[in-house]
Amino acid sequence: MAQSSPPIVTLTTDFGQGDFHLPRLKAHLLGSGRAIQLVDLTHDIPPYDIVRASFIFKRVWQHYPAGTIHVVSVNDFYQPKSRFLAILHERQYFIGPDNGIFSLIFGKLPEETYVLDGLKSSTSLPEIYARAVAHVAADKPFYEVGLPTTKFTERLTFQPVIGPDYIRGTVSFVDRYDNVTTNVTRGRFEEIGRGRPFQLLIKRMKPLDQLSVRYHDVPQGEALCRFNSDGYLEVAINMGRAASLLSIQEEDMVQVEFRE
Repeated sequence: MAQSSPPIVTLTTDFGQGDFHLPRLKAHLLGSGRAIQLVDLTHDIPPYDIVRASFIFKRVWQHYPAGTIHVVSVNDFYQPKSRFLAILHERQYFIGPDNGIFSLIFGKLPEETYVLDGLKSSTSLPEIYARAVAHVAADKPFYEVGLPTTKFTERLTFQPVIGPDYIRGTVSFVDRYDNVTTNVTRGRFEEIGRGRPFQLLIKRMKPLDQLSVRYHDVPQGEALCRFNSDGYLEVAINMGRAASLLSIQEEDMVQVEFRE
């Protein structure tokens, strides 16, 4: 009988690539005694920025196969009262600190959530993660990974303000192409707009009143708005850098106004 492939272990960190933290974590994971496939999801999260980390991670993890183990190490450090969680959700595993990042990823507490036990003052972060990954990779009963919990640290995010004729949201993400993602969803846009004409207002830029499907629906260098593949309203410039040219930053306000 052919042996199954080693489980995939993804890494999402704010370690960057030029320090010793990332290679040390990988060394512990690879030395845990279990065969695994390491996949770098991203290590370019700004230090401590769990909001940005959760935004990126939420748009990636569901594309991995069942049984994948995700290590999310952002804004975590060991203290005697620190908690680290292991979660089983939709047939995938998640391991990381209880610092609010999992509330940003999942919204509510997944049913199978455990606090990693057996932590001592001398235990390092790589050791914590390596032990939990080895437990899952060995296909041991998941409930033995730690102690069950009914709560985790919650972190609130900006939610759009809704009126009968407007949606007031914020910029939630600026990608490397300077495309601007807002927290206005297609569902909310259609619910409030009901097919009416609209204007999108952000900073001092000229209002946008047409939805595009693709970036090249407008001439090169012109601004546009569209719903991206994740269903969020986005502002971009065809072959340009919207955030830089329009001086748009994360958490800036964006307003969509509807009219009869």
